[in-house]
Amino acid sequence: NFLYRSGGKNEFRDENEMWLPADIGRWSLGGMIQHLNALVAISSSTVNSYRRLNDTGMWAPVGASWGLQNRSCAIRVSSPDRFEFRCVDSMVNPYLMQGALLKAFDDGIDNHLDPGEPEERNFVDVLESGESVDRIPTTLRDALDALAEDEVIKAALPGDMHGIYDWYKRDEWNKFIWQVSDWDVKTYLDCLP
Repeated sequence: NFLYRSGGKNEFRDENEMWLPADIGRWSLGGMIQHLNALVAISSSTVNSYRRLNDTGMWAPVGASWGLQNRSCAIRVSSPDRFEFRCVDSMVNPYLMQGALLKAFDDGIDNHLDPGEPEERNFVDVLESGESVDRIPTTLRDALDALAEDEVIKAALPGDMHGIYDWYKRDEWNKFIWQVSDWDVKTYLDCLP
């Protein structure tokens, strides 16, 4: 959860709204939406992270959107004065993540990025119905590709850090995809001539 205070006042909250954030909050959300796929490369930094993010039965934040109390969205407004980024897993580097989120907030605030309307649909139900939706990256490789193209979020990784991070994470991805799992053997062994 993040709060944005100025002079002791929470700038995310709009006193006249029951649930919707004030301009600073909406613009911060807009920055997160704008840079969402790159943020996921930092928040979900292992190949295993994406198993949870693809498991719709676990209320995974699969939707590349924001919503009010909507756990199926990547960003959940849990009250009018705060919101949570739901794509973070336990392997996250909290320092890199906070730096990246602050860069996204700054970009949203500086450029008055509109996040659009809150998503009311449950993405789990939508996906099960076969409807197409905007999703967060479903693999570490896809998230790393998004990060490589996002200059704002890359700026949160100072100096050579982005290059080093990218190299190690792509190496991890490549080692993962070349592994032959028990599932592969059980599924395909009997199919061989």
